[in-house]
Parts: sequence; structure tokens; C-alpha cells
Amino acid sequence: MKFLFLFIAILGLVAGAQTTNAQAPATDAGITATRVIGEVKSIDAAAKQLTVKTDAGSMVTVVLSDATTYSRLPPGETTLDKAVTIALTDLAEGDRVMASGKTSDDHKSNAARKLIVMTKGDIAKKNERERLEWRQRGILGVVSAVKPESKEITISTRGPMGTQPVIIPISDKVDMRRYAPDSIKFSDAKPSDFSELKVGDQLRALGDKSTDGTHFTPERVVTGAFRTAGGTVTAIDAATGEIKIHDLEKKQPLTIVIKSDSVLRRLPAEFAAMMGGRGPGGGEAGGASRPANTGGGSPSAGGGPPNGAGPGGQGRGNIADMLERLPLSSINDIKVGDTILVSSTKGADPTRLTAITLVSGNEMLLALITPRQAPGAAQSPNPAAGLGSGVTFGIGLP
Repeated sequence: MKFLFLFIAILGLVAGAQTTNAQAPATDAGITATRVIGEVKSIDAAAKQLTVKTDAGSMVTVVLSDATTYSRLPPGETTLDKAVTIALTDLAEGDRVMASGKTSDDHKSNAARKLIVMTKGDIAKKNERERLEWRQRGILGVVSAVKPESKEITISTRGPMGTQPVIIPISDKVDMRRYAPDSIKFSDAKPSDFSELKVGDQLRALGDKSTDGTHFTPERVVTGAFRTAGGTVTAIDAATGEIKIHDLEKKQPLTIVIKSDSVLRRLPAEFAAMMGGRGPGGGEAGGASRPANTGGGSPSAGGGPPNGAGPGGQGRGNIADMLERLPLSSINDIKVGDTILVSSTKGADPTRLTAITLVSGNEMLLALITPRQAPGAAQSPNPAAGLGSGVTFGIGLP
């Protein structure tokens, strides 16, 4: 049973992860001689077959029989203590499965003796619980200093009073992960350590903040080298998922690649209207005052106020949190002439960015993320002159 528990742990670890690769690599971690792990893409109950797509993009036919057993397990469990016996008819497309049985030499099929299932609904609920925890107990910022001798990080984080430093000590118990180049999702982050941290990295941590807000004790830390770009849309190819913009930072054309895992959001016109007159050079210091909260909750997804305000309309001044709550959109909602902001990990080609998150709207987007400084603080660069300096817009949520 020990080997089975290990497979369950692997299944739980990758639950909810998906891929956009069209071709599977030569080596696929989701396939071994005795099991296949992936997402159910189709079910043929009459033929007793499933088509399963691994996280690396391989398509495998899972062949079932009258002797095949089916168990439903909550995401994150590493033993079968909470497993519930189900039937083939309980499976649905989008569920995560581990098929345990002999895999063919060409890795195209697996004769399953056991099928362990994590349902799409259970995974969604788990991910939502994790997202809520990261919002409530998380911190987001840009690494401004790294001290190897004391294993401390200082980040600059945006708050109601402007940009503020927070010190984060890293103990051996902290789970550290890092986005790989050109990766998209939170779940793509790989195990990392303190030595990989660099000034300018974006960082999201889960843990507890000190009473005075100057220190943060982390349980989990995710980092990455991200680029945030902004510009005006000059061309759109929905068929290939590519958007061309005039990059305001480099003053040159930039291609934005949209994958199925990219998150697209749109700043509603009425929200931009609320910000009227608050662009760079006008309104509050830095041109990025918090948008007024009208109390109606729109346009935040889920009905919450757009600036992430809590009860009574007291916003937290967290621009990244506000952007994450904007309504979802698609590439078809983007028009030539729109202003967009896009976050991406730094890849091999600086003229092409694979979008992690993209927000479209009008020119008020640039004013929205211009840092508002605390009284007496040095002025941060305008985002249009270097969007990566101080804009925490890359690392998503689980």
C-alpha cells in the first residue's frame, strides 16, 4: 500500500494543474509503467474507456474492465482513509484521476485495475479555500533587499499609505517555490531556496504579519522574475491567441501570447469614469489614488468592492488585489486602441510575452498602478517608464 499512498500524494500535489502544450515531451512525469495521472477529457462508458490528458500534454486511453475499482478522494489527502467507493457513472470530464495498472510500451494506453478520482468540483472548492486564505493571510511585493547572512528578505509592498518596506525572515521550515521562465500558473512554481532570490523579484507569501506591519513570518513563499508591460493594442489575432501592442516602456512593438491558462480581465468603463481626473499629474500624489468606493460592489467579481474593501468600505489600497477582482473577459473583448497591462515571467524572447494576467481598458489603467507615495517618500518611477519597477502584478493565486 505504501506505493499507492505515494501515487495519491502525487495526484494531490498536482490536482487542479493543467497544461497548454500541444505535444508531450519525451519524458512525461504523468506516465509510468504502472500508472497514469491526468485530467479526464472524454468518457466512453459503453466502450469502458477514458481519455486522460497528463499535465505535460500526453493523451492516454485508459481501458477499464468489470474488475476495475473506483474511489473518490478529497484533494490533498495522501492516504485512502477518506476514500469513498464510486462507480464509472460518477466520473465527469474535468475530474483528475490516477489510473493504476499496466501502461503500454508506447505510453498510449493503460489497463486500469484501480481508478482514484478527485472531482473537478472538489478541486475547485479546495482551490477557492486556498485563494481565500492567501488573500486573508498573504502579502505581495517586490524584493528590494536580500541578506544571505541573516536569511532575510525585504520587500516593498503597496498599502493605504503608499509603498512600505516589510522584512521577511526565511527559516528552514518555509516552503519556497519559484516560477520557471515562460511558466503561467501558480501551480507551475517549482521547489526553490533562498539562493535563487534576487532584488527585483516579485514575491507572494502566506503567513502572519507583525502588529506594526514591519515584519512578516512566512509559511510559504512563491517568487519569480516577472515583467509587467503596458501599451496600446495595434492588432489582434484571436485564432492564434496573439495581441500586438506598442510597448510604452521599450517604445517598440511587443507580441502578447494568450494561452488557455492566461487570465484576462477588463476594467469596466464605469470604473474608469469613477477615476476621472486622477491620472498622472492630477489628483493625489503619484496620480494613483484609490478609486472611490460607491458601495455597490461593481465591478469586482463576486460582488465585492473593486478596491478590495472590507466592511464599511475601508479599502486596503492593494492594487494587485483589486486587479484580481475585476470581471473576467476574453480575447474577443479586446479591441484595437485599447490600453492593456500584462504580466509575464521573463522568457528567452524579450519581444514576446506569454500572459499570466492581462487587464484591458483605457488609458486610466496606467494611472491606476502608478505608485502613490507616502508623505516625504521618494517618488517611484511612472509605470509607463518601466512597469516592472514596483508593480506587483505577476504572481497569481492558487
